[in-house]
Amino acid sequence: MTVPTSSDARPVERPAEPVARGGRLSFRLAAVQTSAAEARRRTVEQLTDWRAPGAVRDNAQLVMSELVTNALRHTCSEWVGCELRCDGSVVRVAVSSDGPGPQGPPEPAGDEEESGRGLLLVVALSIGWGVRRSESGRGHTVWADLDLGPAVP
Repeated sequence: MTVPTSSDARPVERPAEPVARGGRLSFRLAAVQTSAAEARRRTVEQLTDWRAPGAVRDNAQLVMSELVTNALRHTCSEWVGCELRCDGSVVRVAVSSDGPGPQGPPEPAGDEEESGRGLLLVVALSIGWGVRRSESGRGHTVWADLDLGPAVP
């Protein structure tokens, strides 16, 4: 016996649960190639715990991955510091490392270049981003804010 199916069938979605509107996670990772994957894993895990929508989790893990990868590739840090903050209707993703950080808006990569689009993705997915120099003068933090959407009553 076969069960008829439809390409229009959609899974039943549960009603939206309220997103945790206050929270912070910070962690430090060694400056090694596998750190971007670990940062993505922790980002998704935390945003799942905070009940953030799937699109926000997907975008935040991509932003975290790009920022960690840039820190690994463009600084001589021995570590990267990662932070997620959920406050109001915004999730902030931030990555800290040694080195000067980006020196202005991202330049578009050429058609044939295999890299150079990371910050452009961050700009496209965020409602704002920036670079903050560390108070010690050594190092910086690159941050991006993602729209969490309206609060669910």
